[in-house]
Amino acid sequence: MIEKALQFTGKALNQFVKKKFGLDEDVVKINPIIDQNGVVPAENQNKIIISLIHVEQDNTQQFYNRNQKLENGNYLRASKTHRYNLFTLITPNFDNYIEAIKFLDASIQFFQINEMIDATKNAAIPPELGKLEYEFQKGENYMQMQNLWTALGAKYQPSVIYKVRLVTILSDEVEGFDTKITSISTKTEEKS
Repeated sequence: MIEKALQFTGKALNQFVKKKFGLDEDVVKINPIIDQNGVVPAENQNKIIISLIHVEQDNTQQFYNRNQKLENGNYLRASKTHRYNLFTLITPNFDNYIEAIKFLDASIQFFQINEMIDATKNAAIPPELGKLEYEFQKGENYMQMQNLWTALGAKYQPSVIYKVRLVTILSDEVEGFDTKITSISTKTEEKS
């Protein structure tokens, strides 16, 4: 689901930016800022890069229905569903600094307009995602951003971080089956 959430977000942002600026070619890419060799990937040039920088489990206690009714009336006991938040770094990587700022502004506009996307807002969202919520992450201070870029092994570029909330991941494991209840009997004790 992480891959589907990122791919959908990238496609939706790409459509928005292409329409806004009248572009013919794709401008959004899901990719790291720096590859494993410490080099900026060539395909990142003049693109808006979406990079996954952190994943956290959403710990809010909710009711997760673990039983699924089968056609024969019995129930399948499935593994518990877990929800995750994805922290994404949105970085316009353009040769021209003014172009980078222009595309950063457009990216922020996209996420402001689309704080939540579900099938009513975008029919292309994969049904298994249900909905995605986007939340702007404000950096606590300059040092935290400096530390992030240092950890990425890159020089700072104008960028923004968004949390993609509530990506659901369900294990394919089946824990068991429960038979349907066909009758209920009550017995009363007679006193002698």
